[in-house]
Amino acid sequence: MAGLNDLVVQRPQGLYCPAGDFYIDPWRPVPRAVITHAHADHARRGHGAYLATAISAGVLQARLGGITLQGLAYGETVQIGSTRVSLHPAGHVLGSAQVRIEQAGQIWVASGDYFVSGHGDDANATCRAFEPVRCHCFITESTFGLPIYRWARQADVMAQVNTWWQANAAQGRASLLLGYSFGKAQRLLAGVDAGIGPIVVHGAVETLNDAYRDAGVHLPATQRLDKADRSVLQRALVVAPPGVLGSAWTKRLGDFSDAFASGWMQLRGARRRQGVDRGFVLSDHADWPGLQRAIAATGASRVIVTHGYEAVMVRWLQQQGLQAGSFQTEYGGQDDDAPERMPGAEAATPAVSDTV
Repeated sequence: MAGLNDLVVQRPQGLYCPAGDFYIDPWRPVPRAVITHAHADHARRGHGAYLATAISAGVLQARLGGITLQGLAYGETVQIGSTRVSLHPAGHVLGSAQVRIEQAGQIWVASGDYFVSGHGDDANATCRAFEPVRCHCFITESTFGLPIYRWARQADVMAQVNTWWQANAAQGRASLLLGYSFGKAQRLLAGVDAGIGPIVVHGAVETLNDAYRDAGVHLPATQRLDKADRSVLQRALVVAPPGVLGSAWTKRLGDFSDAFASGWMQLRGARRRQGVDRGFVLSDHADWPGLQRAIAATGASRVIVTHGYEAVMVRWLQQQGLQAGSFQTEYGGQDDDAPERMPGAEAATPAVSDTV
């Protein structure tokens, strides 16, 4: 599928723009990296120079240390080699961006990770909403690129969380809500009803809460578990990364009910595999209709699919008459701060014709 004049190609280090001599979210050390967002599988240590959104600088510096970072406002353009590069909102987490590359009248956009709801008007309130960028070629993620993934409205999911929390509080139990510490935790905090009771968080979540607040995102008052009075825990919502499940950290909670917020909770059996009481279907990635909306809005005649269900998405795109292929990447690793990836999810892969 690759052509001589492609603006982005695959190399062992990551996705490379030859005309600008830079990489996008490279997974091996390179001289110049353009970073779409600060999740651990997209922003890594060891690069010579970094370019990212200015609003993501606090999180990137906190996670990567003393890096050489150039921050851009959304829509601001810089010349890199023979290309003009700008960053545009992706709606995924604080500072997340799509990378627009223009050279000699050709425009390519690399999406990174992004959130677009199939409902169209249900944006992530903790970051700038996804803005479609017209282009000739769109490089899209496909984390939830199967027709079975269709998200409910966020308000409906948050109502479920509030009902669960309120019921636990009435019975004198803490409510342990698991979500990745960067992005998911803040989205949960911004959406729950803080009037139900106190909100307690893991230290990793609070560090990132500070970055969100510094960027002007409103979050309710929170306190770290290690500083919280035990008397408040019986009615508290406790937000923590999934890695605490089954650890000594949870013993401080006393009696508690636990739940996991993730798009993977839509899979039959996912809650059982995680061993939690409840599963709430909430993702910071586009669902199947959202992916379709986003791709169509770019007007691209060529689409390159990355991490997720590439084969299914490529097949569907080709059925729509688009030129489509895939890049193999190293995105989507499972850890507390990486984008959502549930072991066993691949077992749910159906044929497109069986589910559309």
